[in-house]
Amino acid sequence: MTPRAGDGGPPSPRRRPARPADGTTEPAHTGDATRPARAGRSATPARGATEAARRYPRPTKEQLAAAADKLLPDVIAPGLDVLFVGINPGLWSAATGWHFARPGNRFWPALHRGGFTPRQLHPSEQDELPALGLGITNLVARASARAEELSAEELVAGAQALAGKAERYRPCWVAVVGVTAYRIGFARPKAGFGPQPERLGPARLWVLPNPSGLNAHFTPETLGAAFAELHAAVTGTV
Repeated sequence: MTPRAGDGGPPSPRRRPARPADGTTEPAHTGDATRPARAGRSATPARGATEAARRYPRPTKEQLAAAADKLLPDVIAPGLDVLFVGINPGLWSAATGWHFARPGNRFWPALHRGGFTPRQLHPSEQDELPALGLGITNLVARASARAEELSAEELVAGAQALAGKAERYRPCWVAVVGVTAYRIGFARPKAGFGPQPERLGPARLWVLPNPSGLNAHFTPETLGAAFAELHAAVTGTV
């Protein structure tokens, strides 16, 4: 399996009717069912990534150890442009409550390089994403130190749960960050990066490289370029 992904995933807005709750636990952070602005449009984040990094302390060893098997709530809302999907939360993410939170994970820089955010967000600013038409979830909800701790059965069950999430929230695109996890979970052993032929409910599927700092196959520049390809497909500029 490739290194972990989840230390750990537009025209003017239009109204969509809110979907009734179906018993799932993931919260909709935006508080209404208004279709968010298209990915890449300007937002007004509360603080810069550098300032936020100084403001929030690193979790202690004890906090990281206690984070094993914790669940990390989704950042999600109806009608998103892209729902990014990590493999599962890492201990750092579970301890802080932020997706892709471990220092060295390149998800947030790649999101900015790819054109999805007007500046690089800090993980603590994750709730700014739905206003940009973006969200984050995971294939497997439980946190672990390494993605290799997950079983194939967990990834398959996670793919099935993701299909239900796509039906409920109806994003335009679902982007899985990690091709190996995608191949196992969706039983597509030869899948590559980029758009996939099948859909997930109403959503189109895209596979992105794993943004972990351990993934030596991609530099920050080539990872950003991969995100930019998805951004071009989302905004119709290809």
